[in-house]
Amino acid sequence: MSKIFISCALPYANGPCHLGHIRSTYLPADIYARYNRMIDNDVLLVCATDEHGTPIAVKADKENKKPIEIAKRYHDMIVRDVESMNISLDNFTRTTDDLHYEIAQNFFLELYNKGLIYKKDIQQLYCEKCNKFLPDRYVEGICPVCGSEARGDHCEKCGRALEPTELDEPKCLTCGSTPVIKDTYQYFFKLSEFEDDLKDYIDNNENLPANVRNYAKNWLKEGLNDWVLTRDMDWGIPLPLDEAKGKVLYVWVEAFLGYISSAAQWSRETGIKWEDYWNDTAIHFIGKDIIYHHSIFWPGLLKAYGCKLPDNIYAGEFLSLEGEKMSTSKNWVVWIADFVDKFDPDLLRYYLTINAPLNKDTDFSWDDFQRRNNDELADVIGNFLHRTFTFTHKFFDGEIPEYKNPSAEDNEFKEIIEKLPDTVGEYISDFEFRDGLLEIYRVAKIGNKYFNDQEPWKAVKEDMQKAANCLYLSNQLAKTLAYVLKPYIPNKADAIAKIINLTTPDEWKDAKVPLAEGHKINKAIPLFTKIEDDVINKQKEELQKNLKESEDENMSDLISIDDFDKVVIKIGQVKEAEKIEKSDKLLKLQVDIGDETRQIVAGLAKQYAPEELIDRKVAVVVNLQPAKLFGTLSEGMILATGESAALLSPDECEVGERIQ
Repeated sequence: MSKIFISCALPYANGPCHLGHIRSTYLPADIYARYNRMIDNDVLLVCATDEHGTPIAVKADKENKKPIEIAKRYHDMIVRDVESMNISLDNFTRTTDDLHYEIAQNFFLELYNKGLIYKKDIQQLYCEKCNKFLPDRYVEGICPVCGSEARGDHCEKCGRALEPTELDEPKCLTCGSTPVIKDTYQYFFKLSEFEDDLKDYIDNNENLPANVRNYAKNWLKEGLNDWVLTRDMDWGIPLPLDEAKGKVLYVWVEAFLGYISSAAQWSRETGIKWEDYWNDTAIHFIGKDIIYHHSIFWPGLLKAYGCKLPDNIYAGEFLSLEGEKMSTSKNWVVWIADFVDKFDPDLLRYYLTINAPLNKDTDFSWDDFQRRNNDELADVIGNFLHRTFTFTHKFFDGEIPEYKNPSAEDNEFKEIIEKLPDTVGEYISDFEFRDGLLEIYRVAKIGNKYFNDQEPWKAVKEDMQKAANCLYLSNQLAKTLAYVLKPYIPNKADAIAKIINLTTPDEWKDAKVPLAEGHKINKAIPLFTKIEDDVINKQKEELQKNLKESEDENMSDLISIDDFDKVVIKIGQVKEAEKIEKSDKLLKLQVDIGDETRQIVAGLAKQYAPEELIDRKVAVVVNLQPAKLFGTLSEGMILATGESAALLSPDECEVGERIQ
């Protein structure tokens, strides 16, 4: 018997769960955990809500609430969603629990005392209006690479990881003012010291799936820099150092430890050591967007601490919706709470598993969901079960008939039934969850064909033993289905077992134990029903309605012609230009706008040498509030295209002329 530590990626407590969360992380972890419990492995399945970080603090600022109130609200929603999908967690906790704080602070101190964390002076954006340094998510601006709107840590359009100080035209997310750059300090982890160890871990760990290994290898090609571990915030876990007042642990550092603190809480409640599970087999189930965190940063921290590294990191690929990327901001999403309000959660578990392997992106389509439910669950699996139970009652008073003198067809079908648990078990052990479910479906189809070919409704009149053998074997397959379906659709599996008059199917080995002749089964009830077109059409209409409402709301951000008239754009001419010290992107320009000369800071240094700009005519927004960039006053904005930062060239216009 093995002990297995299984974790689900921590859901961030700033929203409820949608289909993508369940598909990539919680459902595969649950299938794997349920199967391993059924084969008598000792499983510890843990998770927690990730409750620190800037998005929660930003949302709290906007709602004039405390961050803990926001986190508690969404923690409760996430617990409801996870439970509604029958995810069999042994413990689900929060990163705001006292035990998590204790574990995270002790973890930091251990690395600090080993000399693996050091203090470093850096420059950081500071909001003079809010009187605080701005962590990455508190800053929005223009991506210096592609010119799109971007956050302080990431550009959604081009995917570039960013530092807040790299943004062009940065703004404080709280008050909208332009921050300045100030000297400060943060604490860094010597991640670079573990580069060789991490390369060895990625190259030689045969358990890692290809998508995780390849992603990590590409990241490691660039070489590893040391990793900043701290932020200047009130919301977070304070650093356990007297010298570091106002510093908190970066959320990505302590969020990993949520796996450990959740397990440790379970240990306190049960008296069982969680370490025994981790040290035997440790497996993380995550989404592909956080592969590099779990394959590089987390193993690096564990190596530094002296812990065993995870045995496997299984990353589910993305789920789109009706052919489009899911978007919570556009409300192009199906929330778990909405789904389970209308449909059995097992239908979603089935569909999300059988639709595509986890290592490939896939799409949720309402029409395809309906098709698979109707054609596969209702017409194949459900039809086979219902006919088996109904005819057993009709012809044999609900008792398993005597099996003797089997035909070649009987022997062949019996062999297929007996092989099914081993085949499905192998697939699940190898994380091939879809293939296991496809095999179950394939055998159910064979069961239907066998039933049709044997024609027990005719055989009872002509060859009673033929009918008896057919119903005997069909009930054996029904029993086997109750067991092999348990990891996938546990409620329906229990319902099958109840009709067969069995206890809950919890032991995988019992799938091979045949029902005894004379065993009494209960009457059939519908297990899977077809979903009508009008039900699906309503879901599609709701989705489009939500999208339209979101678009209408976004349209409210459009400005009127009167608002546009407030923007004053004039033709200017550059008289002087020089680089700004310590910046590789900014130039300080003196620009004649007709009635005066303005000093303007522009992000043009990578595209233009200062001397190229002398006497060049430019378009200037002249009625912006003055702001400081790199400590230099800027009294306007020069217009340039986003991606290439190419200047607009109004050469035929007069200096000082206003653009209408």
